[in-house]
Amino acid sequence: MLSAQGNKWDVYRTIPLAQQINEIEAVPFILNSDSKIYYPKKNDNLKQIALFLSEYIGIANGLQIEISTESPKKNGIVLLDNFKNDNKEAYTLIVNQNQILINGASGSGTFYGIQLLRKVLLENETKSQIELPAVEITDYPRFAYRGMHLDVARHFASAEFVKKYIDLLALHNINTFHWHLTDDQGWRVEIKKYPKLTQIGAFRNETQVGKQVGVYDGKPHGGFYTQEQIKEVVAYAQKRFITTIPEIDLPGHMVAALASYPELGCAGEGYEVYKKWGVSDDVLCLGNEKTFTFLEDVFTELIPIFPAKFFHIGGDECPKKRWEKCPKCQTKITELGLKKDSKHSAEEKLQSYCMSRIEKFLNAKGKQVIGWDEILEGGIAPNATIMSWRSTQAGIEAVKQCHKAIMTPSSHVYFDYYQSTDAASEPLAIGGFTNLERVYSFEPIPNGLTEDERKLVIGAQANVWREYIKSDAQTEYMVLPRLAALSEVVWTNADKKNYGSFLNRLSDFLKIYDKLKYNYAKHILEVSPEYKVDTENGQLILSLKTSSKSPIYYTLDGSEPTLQSKKYSESIIINSAVTVKAAVISENYKSKIFTKKFEFNKATAKPIVLKNEPVDRYRFNGGKTLVDGRTGTTAFSTGDWIALYKDDFEATIDLKSLQQIKEVSMNTFTSPNDWIFGPKQFQVLISKDGINFTPVHSQDLKIAEKGDGPKITNLKAVFTEQEAKYVKIKAPIFEKIPEWHYSAGQPTFLFADEITIN
Repeated sequence: MLSAQGNKWDVYRTIPLAQQINEIEAVPFILNSDSKIYYPKKNDNLKQIALFLSEYIGIANGLQIEISTESPKKNGIVLLDNFKNDNKEAYTLIVNQNQILINGASGSGTFYGIQLLRKVLLENETKSQIELPAVEITDYPRFAYRGMHLDVARHFASAEFVKKYIDLLALHNINTFHWHLTDDQGWRVEIKKYPKLTQIGAFRNETQVGKQVGVYDGKPHGGFYTQEQIKEVVAYAQKRFITTIPEIDLPGHMVAALASYPELGCAGEGYEVYKKWGVSDDVLCLGNEKTFTFLEDVFTELIPIFPAKFFHIGGDECPKKRWEKCPKCQTKITELGLKKDSKHSAEEKLQSYCMSRIEKFLNAKGKQVIGWDEILEGGIAPNATIMSWRSTQAGIEAVKQCHKAIMTPSSHVYFDYYQSTDAASEPLAIGGFTNLERVYSFEPIPNGLTEDERKLVIGAQANVWREYIKSDAQTEYMVLPRLAALSEVVWTNADKKNYGSFLNRLSDFLKIYDKLKYNYAKHILEVSPEYKVDTENGQLILSLKTSSKSPIYYTLDGSEPTLQSKKYSESIIINSAVTVKAAVISENYKSKIFTKKFEFNKATAKPIVLKNEPVDRYRFNGGKTLVDGRTGTTAFSTGDWIALYKDDFEATIDLKSLQQIKEVSMNTFTSPNDWIFGPKQFQVLISKDGINFTPVHSQDLKIAEKGDGPKITNLKAVFTEQEAKYVKIKAPIFEKIPEWHYSAGQPTFLFADEITIN
């Protein structure tokens, strides 16, 4: 039985890749209907694992395998849990002619051993007997915390789907389920002492349509889980060695609670469950003792339901505006002696007081708290674990303060982001761009940490926020196969990771998704582009890749590619306006068609120098992104735009010869909800020598206003035709987010795209 890689032992090189696979030249084990699964008497953990394995084999190969507590006999799968290893999730899997022995350092280790065997069987054809090569595998996870998040507040998910989601996590060796249960748009967990939370807070009257600010669908949406349903889901996860961590986000993201109990807000009235996306200025009133009574009551009911040692208490994106004007909050600030300093406002310190107070309450109940990285602002709660989402920097700061950190940066592991640069062909997403390769490249432990600090990075997690993800099928599509990449990031040691190897193994792993009928993204089987700008020769270079075994065919005349079109073999050189269409095609298969339009002007593929470098997250191909012939869409993170943060934009283009020019334009993008406000000016200067520049255009621009949605603006300078060799564009940034915004006072982003010179 050979896999695509051509070595019989490669059947064991599934996802995530095991740490050590020793190939044994010996007679293989034959799995057939006479085989049995053995486990020790009175070991309920292993009995449950044996039942799982029997079920898995039935699904994978149709074999009905009995389980038994008798002494192991020939042709058996033996399950044990006494493997000596300091890592309790470690296991050995030994295959020889007589048996398969799976021995974990605990029940969880044994469970991961059967997951590997399950995947081996699922990846291969269904047969009445399966030949498994002799092997000795020793395996264990790199990180103790391997997390996956699900937001059910924005769009509710049934308990049945949550269980299916947990099954997905088990398949990928994920051991922590982060359940985001409350937010502005809905409260999803029953609290018996506060029935209005689910009577009122679990339902909104209507929902914003996509990204159309002020446009709603007119359809009520909602739902919640009873405490009995929660217990059932938690138990379901526990059987699969997955810990469920609930999140009650506070003190912001609480409009659904305020709509239910208005007295908990600074205004005390006028709230409704949020029907739009984004962040509300309305937050819990921290000058009101009823707020803390409410929070403690909520956690008191949840603690018996969630046995996890961690509780997530949010702390992210909490506007301070209401507190600044609330008499009760200001009185509390005075009472606590909180004062503004060079780093933090008094209101930020008030939030820190809230987080510390709730942490102490939960600590007293035997729980530890996790918070988003904003809880570092104003002083971190004493024993909190930081979930670092805005970057890995907050995680670095946390471990340097001797706090544990979980890395979940939006730049690499936000699965609500687009996973293809062809955003127009994808389901609507919140933005961003996180393809499979980007996920796989993620390294949870940043450079520059000491050995003790490295140990405080306990793991990593990916997040799925569901503003724009309405259905179960779409959730699966956004998660798969990126979850496969994450699983290898958090399980397999970094020195064993190789993206090429991963892609080879993934092509077989996708058979598992097919057999289990999961809805997954097939981008790796389609055409994947790679763009280069050759400024030396003034041309663009397009390379096309696929992980499919079938070839790529393409056209340059706008027609649909077929088997009669040109077969792709080497990079395509582009030196004039053209539309490229390409697809993976075989006799019985045709992928989604890749389409890219390239425009050419006097700036295209010319040398360009930026005064300030773009931020890492939106750097892509640097200044060359602005002269690559491709125009970006409102999917601003797919590689067509670059962005600066805090810094002004200034670019100088070398036309390489004196030319007559009369028009210069550049696209900019604004999206207030994403902190993107564009430039405050658009200036164009020209020069013959690159030293002395003459201004030819200056235009003042207005900052985006409250209620504005995502918008592309073409900034254009038209002037009397003049001779120039160099063109300089200056676009100073707005220094601060305006007062009306939930993040007022913070620096802004400036996004820029294709520069056109005619």
